[in-house]
Amino acid sequence: MEKHTFVNKWIKLLFAGLLVISIPQLSVAQDGEAEADSTEEEKKNDLPLEPGREFSFNLNEGSWIALDVSPDGKTIVFDYLGDLYTIPMEGGEATQLTEGMQFDSQPRFSPDGKKIAFISDASGAEGVWIYDLETEEKEQLTKGKDDEYQSPEWMPDGKYVIASKDDPGNHKIWMYHIDGGSGVALTDEPGNLRMLEGAFGADDRYVWFSRRFGTWNYNASLPQYQIATYDRETGDITVQSNRYGSSFRPTLSSDGKWLVYGTRHDEYTGLVKRDLVTGDESWLAYPVQHDDQESRASRDVLPGMSFTPDNKYVVASYGGKIWKLPIDGGDAIEIPFSVNSTIELGPELDFDYPIEDTPQFEITQIRDAVPSPDGRKIAFTALNEIYTMVLPDGEPKKLVDLDETQAQPVWSPDGEWIAFVTWTPETGKVYKVRPNGRRLQQLNEEEGVFQDPVWNNDGSRIVLIKGQPQDFRNATRRTAFQGTSDLIWIDADGSENKFITYTNGRGNPHFVKGSDRIYLSSWGGLSSIRWDGTDEKEHLEVSRSGGGTASWIRMAPEGDQALAQVRNDLFVVTVPKVGGEAPEIRVGGSSSQFPSKQLTDIGGQFPAWSWDANRVHWSIGNAHVIYDFDDEQAYEDSVKAAKEMEEEKAEDEAGEADSEEESDEEEEEEKEEDKGYQPQEIEITVMADRDIPEGILVLRDARLITMNGDEIIENADLVIQDNRIIGVGKQGEVTIPEGAEIMEMNGKTIIPGFVDTHAHFRHPVNLHRGEFWSYLTNLAYGVITTRDPQTATTDVLTYQDLVHAGKLLGPRVYSTGPGVFSSEDISDLDHARDVLTRYSKYYDTKTIKMYGAGNREQRQWIIQAAKEQELMPTTEGSLDFKENLTQVIDGYPGHEHSFPVFPLYKDVIDLVAFSRTVYTPTLLVAYGGPWAENYFYAIERPHDEPKLQRFMPHQNLDERTRRRNAGWFMEEEHVFEELSVVVKDLVEAGGRAGVGSHGQLQGLGYHWELWAMQAGGISEHDILKVATIQGADGIGLDQDLGSIEEGKLADLVILNSNPLDNIRNTADISHIMKNGYMYEAETLDEVFPNQRELPTFWWQDNEPSNVPGVEKE
Repeated sequence: MEKHTFVNKWIKLLFAGLLVISIPQLSVAQDGEAEADSTEEEKKNDLPLEPGREFSFNLNEGSWIALDVSPDGKTIVFDYLGDLYTIPMEGGEATQLTEGMQFDSQPRFSPDGKKIAFISDASGAEGVWIYDLETEEKEQLTKGKDDEYQSPEWMPDGKYVIASKDDPGNHKIWMYHIDGGSGVALTDEPGNLRMLEGAFGADDRYVWFSRRFGTWNYNASLPQYQIATYDRETGDITVQSNRYGSSFRPTLSSDGKWLVYGTRHDEYTGLVKRDLVTGDESWLAYPVQHDDQESRASRDVLPGMSFTPDNKYVVASYGGKIWKLPIDGGDAIEIPFSVNSTIELGPELDFDYPIEDTPQFEITQIRDAVPSPDGRKIAFTALNEIYTMVLPDGEPKKLVDLDETQAQPVWSPDGEWIAFVTWTPETGKVYKVRPNGRRLQQLNEEEGVFQDPVWNNDGSRIVLIKGQPQDFRNATRRTAFQGTSDLIWIDADGSENKFITYTNGRGNPHFVKGSDRIYLSSWGGLSSIRWDGTDEKEHLEVSRSGGGTASWIRMAPEGDQALAQVRNDLFVVTVPKVGGEAPEIRVGGSSSQFPSKQLTDIGGQFPAWSWDANRVHWSIGNAHVIYDFDDEQAYEDSVKAAKEMEEEKAEDEAGEADSEEESDEEEEEEKEEDKGYQPQEIEITVMADRDIPEGILVLRDARLITMNGDEIIENADLVIQDNRIIGVGKQGEVTIPEGAEIMEMNGKTIIPGFVDTHAHFRHPVNLHRGEFWSYLTNLAYGVITTRDPQTATTDVLTYQDLVHAGKLLGPRVYSTGPGVFSSEDISDLDHARDVLTRYSKYYDTKTIKMYGAGNREQRQWIIQAAKEQELMPTTEGSLDFKENLTQVIDGYPGHEHSFPVFPLYKDVIDLVAFSRTVYTPTLLVAYGGPWAENYFYAIERPHDEPKLQRFMPHQNLDERTRRRNAGWFMEEEHVFEELSVVVKDLVEAGGRAGVGSHGQLQGLGYHWELWAMQAGGISEHDILKVATIQGADGIGLDQDLGSIEEGKLADLVILNSNPLDNIRNTADISHIMKNGYMYEAETLDEVFPNQRELPTFWWQDNEPSNVPGVEKE
């Protein structure tokens, strides 16, 4: 047993407040606070992250450059890797205007040429800023840290700046006075209208802009945007274009004659000029920078461009350069530039996570822990088996020996029985058993799949949820039969069962004392019904300040309080008895209508009341936590008593305080030492045997592509002992241990096992289904190590334990656990530390997924906390190129999904390579164009692949392969080849990448992704390194995985054909080896160290054969 710290912020703040009150010289403290506030004011424009590296460059090309021409036509201002620069109109070396880690972009000159408006996150969040060219000072124009901004532009009178603001929702154009104020939106409706790229022409009555409805679409059909005008006198919006390829980035001449805008023509983007007098249009330039209309367009659909003051030229950037385009036609004139500068980056996070070979391991997660009625024991599940344990430090004891998935134990009211549910591939069952494991009895007679059992108050019945086994087996989503199940009861002796009602999305049945009603929770609310399913009453709704509703609510046994889970945190709320509409209780803020208390800082799962309602239990990882309200009250009483004593002492020693008063430092130490009431935390240690084979195997006469540099060994011997490689070299040069088994490879090619850095398995949750087809499919295709970045739930921790123990056959299962989202609402660095402690201390994930977790300041707090806790966070691409670059600059070591903008030039390529960010583009779900999986579905026949038919349930295979909702796209419309050029350039520049299948088509989808990534011209050997050693390096496992070297784990793919000749040979697999076990790839029959066939699974014997029907042609 080990005790850890769970800091309750509510109590911590209370205690800190009491200490401040006890300071005799309060005025001194106030002066200090004022000084601190002043310091904070001075630092308000500073980001919290301290730079750890510097990236220096001297380049003459750039990616996605937004620019503007000064009113006198002599100067161009432009953005470059998050800083602002100017060059003369004739070109030259750039002069830097802004610097630092903040990201500055989209500069626009004021009408008098003295100032520049731009977007910056220097305050910790995006806003509109003004740069004074004379004083070189910057000032933020907008306020707040909750919104996103883009498309700044001056009004012609120079008194206002307009910008598109997302607050939240779709961007609308707002107008801000340069002397201050909160600004005003030009229009709020319709809500789904998105307004970007505001611009003015000769008549400032009209604001020209690009508009669409919604933010973006995957696999989009065109058009996405059209140009419109907003009338500042009438408020009318008038659409001004109707092009199939969309219309965007309206740029107007000051004389009112010309409109230049971008549009798509075939697969390329071009610039069109329109004569505003005649309406005639013609091409100005084609092709130019590929537009961003198929993503979030966070730096606009096309980079900013500008007319020269004489309206004879348009200055724009494309092809990595800056060009002057004659409006009357003719060749473009290059404006050469060079940028010689340095960018500050966050510290590098690069940790190694050794893979242990110990005979036993400690399981990562306990689930479903519930206290006995007397509070002396708990029952819980580990490795899908039920255990009991005497609190606080008893030894966990397995309850029963059943070869079934066991889950959700519940104690009878008298503590004499434990009921639980199980699952086998055939059906589910409901059991009860004595707490000592005796008198096991099955209670259900009808087949079903059962969840959420609960005893009624007198212990005569068990209420639970029942679904159909076939629905559970066929389910393709994480939640198996939610919303289509029955609420039933079963007599405690198994003699009778009865249907109550359909669940209709409700779950978590439970009871309160003195009532025979059945309480149920649904998303956000709690209700109760009679035993016949009638007379439903709504009791309360629970939501959280700042967003989010309760996913689970349970009344206290006394019925006066409720326990609610909102996101990751647990709250106790007072439940008022009111007639009519159920009250909505808001937690986590200061505006709750009734008392509520947050119990967790780090988070918790599997909450449960004690039977006397004096305690709340929950689990996190393999820790069990008990929050005792009596202990909490005793602590508060002691604090109150101490305060009173301190006040009395202060009165007695008045006048002598100067000589005996504690120093400020001592008082601060007291605050730090006493962190308020701490709930009891107990580490539940359940050990399991690690699955490691025994034996020595020699793979003879093979070609080894080792991924140890460019090493290729022909006619090689590869020696494996147990689960490690002990010899690598040419045949005859490697020592062969006595008793080794020799297996002839006959010239086959052996490579390290593939690493999928962005896998999604979508595990069944709550009740686990046993052998998992997604695991088998990946293993059969040589995907031997996987990292799932964002699992939504923590069920993966148990699946991982099952694979480690050999109870499930599958690849190495790593994950980030559930993502860290903006819903965490991280308030400071300490809060970020709390959030990440879930992952470093309890989930032991090694990596996390920072999934758009807030503004720049919040994302920097996360990277700071990650460094302290030796976590390697990866990020969600979010179709947001601006956010992508800030994450690279901040030092995030991983990036998921493709950059939506292409092509990319040396500025971005060299930056990402220098940062060491591992780039996993997931081209099967590409950003910026159609998903690459649609290309492969159009040219391949995956439905007919024997291996997929063997390892995927037929319904799942049909769902993926027979009809595709995304639509059909001409081959030229696909963007994966252009996106894969980024991979080629990045790797050749010394950067790192990974292959991520995104779980689109388990197993084979990994190879599709690999082939798509190679389409941009990267060499076969380099892309194989990306698929193996670089992927392993990216998740901190390259000391044990990713290459064929002595001492590394024996994870191998044995290919019939050489992938260096044709990358598609990666799918021509003979055998795979995982952790020293060798399997035939087609069947996953084990061939070493044992000879045994893979069992037949339920989905493999479910075809309509040998039944009557029309003869098929």
